[in-house]
Amino acid sequence: MKYSLSFILNGLPVDALVKPTDTLLDVLREKLGVTSPKRGCDTGECGSCTVLLDGEPIRSCLTIALTVSGRKVETVEGLTRDGKLHPLQQSFHDHYAAQCGFCTPGMLMSAKALLDKKAKPSREEIVGAISGNLCRCGCYHEIVEAVEAVAHGPRKGGEP
Repeated sequence: MKYSLSFILNGLPVDALVKPTDTLLDVLREKLGVTSPKRGCDTGECGSCTVLLDGEPIRSCLTIALTVSGRKVETVEGLTRDGKLHPLQQSFHDHYAAQCGFCTPGMLMSAKALLDKKAKPSREEIVGAISGNLCRCGCYHEIVEAVEAVAHGPRKGGEP
């Protein structure tokens, strides 16, 4: 049996027919063609499927799709405006914060959730916000620096 699911995705209303067991990740990737959330571990451990649900970071691989009915879901695809990268995306690029890029969407969404709540978080708060996201390439230093640059501006002396 399938059910009709309607929610707001990156500011636009979407509809999909879903099974009761479909996860939000399944619906995003397979039914709506949204490819930024990645299927990593399917247990919520790696964070590569992180999206924002009503502004809060969640693991889309663990979220039953029907629970997002009528709610707002944000993915990396919704960050770019008028062809221009979001400041976090630009900063990740500028600070070489993505190597293979697999973790990048989840990291971006976790960082965005933090910055939406607190414009100038401490380094410790940034580390805490991304702590549920695994970077297999080990770019944590660059990722934290990229988020810090958005929150606090470039370092003194012109360094990024």
